[in-house]
Amino acid sequence: MKETVELNDTKFEILPILSKRYSPRVFSEIPIAEPELRSLFEAGRWAASSYNRQPWRIVWGIKGSKTYDRIFDCLSEFNQSWAINAPVLLLNAYKTTTEDGKENFHALHDLGLFMGNVTAQAQHMGIALHQMAGVDYKKAKQEFKFPDEYHIATAVAAGYYGGNVNDLPEDLRDEENPENRTRMMQREFTFNGDYMNEPGLSSSNQETITTDN
Repeated sequence: MKETVELNDTKFEILPILSKRYSPRVFSEIPIAEPELRSLFEAGRWAASSYNRQPWRIVWGIKGSKTYDRIFDCLSEFNQSWAINAPVLLLNAYKTTTEDGKENFHALHDLGLFMGNVTAQAQHMGIALHQMAGVDYKKAKQEFKFPDEYHIATAVAAGYYGGNVNDLPEDLRDEENPENRTRMMQREFTFNGDYMNEPGLSSSNQETITTDN
């Protein structure tokens, strides 16, 4: 069961760029220029990856460009209904094979590490990201001429925090309150021993441990 948390209602002290991050669907009209994107990608460039293979590949487009429109056309109809507000769109892909042609089981994990770095850097710069699973990966792969050994995983809408919630479809406006974010409690996904399927059965209650700050 997930519990509603306030914007800063973390159970332990963490970095503000993590506790204050959320995924809006509406953005400021302030444009993002290529130098800002390069800072995001540079943060991602230094992510860890299995055997340092760095399997991530990113397609990016700034609103008003042909690349932006091509990415937009690969989004699901639902995501198109709000992502039109985003100053920047990305496609995230990864190479599924190793240098000797074997399956790279860790490539998707590595792409996640890349985007974790990008997300932290973006938050530091006041840039919000909304990552999307709703992308036609087959269409995107063909549109952007990726070789067979690559897979399109996700798309991302990016822009500075801000904007008018009334620019969204009416049924999405209530979801724009970051204080309504929900998170599982640590006891539901961390186990100091065997996996346990029932919350509350772990060997310690991580939410009540006191720490010296």
